[in-house]
Amino acid sequence: MNKQDSSRGDLSQTSQRLEWEKSLMPYTIPNNSCVGCDNCRPQCPTGAIRIEDNEYWIDPGLCNNCEGYYSEPQCVIACPTNSPIPWQSKKGRCKIEPRDASSLDLFSNGKNNPFASAIAIWEACNVLAQRTSLHWETDEEGYISYSRQINQGRGAIAFHIQDPFKVNDKAIDLAAIEGLDIRAACIHLIFAAYATALEQPWEQEFAIDERQIEKYLGMEKRKDLSKAAKLALMKNLVQQACSLLISIDWPQQGRINGFSITGSRLWHLVDIQHHFQEDNLGCKYLIGLTFKVKAGLWAQYFLNKQACKQRTAFYQYGSLPKTLLTTVMSIWQQHEGAVRLMLWLLFKTKMGKEQRITIPTLLRIAYGEEKVALASRQREERKRLLRTFESDLEILNHYGMKPLFDPVTYPPEIQPLWAKLVDLPEDPDEALEFWTNDGGAETRLTDTGPRGKWNLLMNARILAFELPPEWEQQISESEKKKTRTAKAKRKPKATNELLGEQILQARKNLNLSQRELAKLTGKSQSWIRDIENGRLKAKLEDQVLLRKVLNMT
Repeated sequence: MNKQDSSRGDLSQTSQRLEWEKSLMPYTIPNNSCVGCDNCRPQCPTGAIRIEDNEYWIDPGLCNNCEGYYSEPQCVIACPTNSPIPWQSKKGRCKIEPRDASSLDLFSNGKNNPFASAIAIWEACNVLAQRTSLHWETDEEGYISYSRQINQGRGAIAFHIQDPFKVNDKAIDLAAIEGLDIRAACIHLIFAAYATALEQPWEQEFAIDERQIEKYLGMEKRKDLSKAAKLALMKNLVQQACSLLISIDWPQQGRINGFSITGSRLWHLVDIQHHFQEDNLGCKYLIGLTFKVKAGLWAQYFLNKQACKQRTAFYQYGSLPKTLLTTVMSIWQQHEGAVRLMLWLLFKTKMGKEQRITIPTLLRIAYGEEKVALASRQREERKRLLRTFESDLEILNHYGMKPLFDPVTYPPEIQPLWAKLVDLPEDPDEALEFWTNDGGAETRLTDTGPRGKWNLLMNARILAFELPPEWEQQISESEKKKTRTAKAKRKPKATNELLGEQILQARKNLNLSQRELAKLTGKSQSWIRDIENGRLKAKLEDQVLLRKVLNMT
């Protein structure tokens, strides 16, 4: 082939590539050439053509050039003026439409924000995170629903799935559940945070735009997504979070009367505002979205400040860490089990430090009952699930949610290897001594798990999860004043604070290693190391325990 033929071939390939790229572009409608005949809108198979302020535009998140439906875009064929043209990059200055103000930003302290944490929010988060792993059934009307008993069987809570803009037609098969995106749980939690800022969230709306969502979810770092792709993703996640219908049958509790809610929206998607830029050709480009949302009827019973003061309703809230949202968005594909556990622990940890969570419970939360049952029957599935579980625990530990293994039911021989490596001494002499002792012992650190490890794990427990500081619940100024007043009235006993150097010296006097002291106190070796190094400060009850174990007066 000569040079001329080669150049022609290159030009031909370039032309084909440009045509292919052009075919993948969504279309747009310049409004200075659109006559408003409405021929195109009924022909669009994806419903991408919309009318906004009597002007036609094409949603780039929905337009796919009729691929999979027709060989050519139907809007181009139906238009008498050939108005629809392929989406092009904006050139020059563009006119920006004014926006309504959105609600105030969350996370003003940069770390966390109060959020509604009632059972309605917790169970909805489980639905969005665990999806088909939950036990869905068909109700009397033929719709699929997830339900469970609450309050020791005296009440019940149930969920259905429905398109946010439909009045009827609840989902009738699991395809709607399978289509849910776990990242919609983040949007759900953001809504729960906005609702706490309102006096009457069941009557008041809040507005959130794409810039706020992008910031909360850390999506500004996603350089691989175009603006149109980000907007399409946000819109999809918001609509999924608003697709839940909730029914609650709540028994009387003290002075709070029992109540029932049937088929109420968890979140009402009141409106979606689309924001555009217009170029000199009259083409409108979607550059932003504002979602107007209102909490459902559940908030009147579980997020009611005034009625809570009168003890006729609840006002239940927790602390939503910002890092949780960004972490979920970054690991949801590779470590879905860890994400499920993370979202579950957000609510579970309200119940106190000594939770004593069983391993079967964590497995069911992370992977569903079917996978756990399959693993109990099949050896290969069991090995695969154990590897995944230990990897997900390591991910939680990496992001600051450190599991504290019960030394009795979850001894070192069945703990993950990464957990054993965490407790390696930092001091070179101690490390050498450790590895020397480990090499001469009957069992070694790097040995594989014992026979019957699965059965041992089925009886194992995790005492608690140590959480990052930003997970701690915020305390209001009024509560701080009450605490200060109570402390001022209380006469504390004079106690000598136990220092890390004292603990280190006392341990060496007894010829104890960090690992041995950790076993005697029921703590982890890393906790002992951090206390001795001064990285952590032992609580009063832990100081009493250490004094007792180390024979310190």
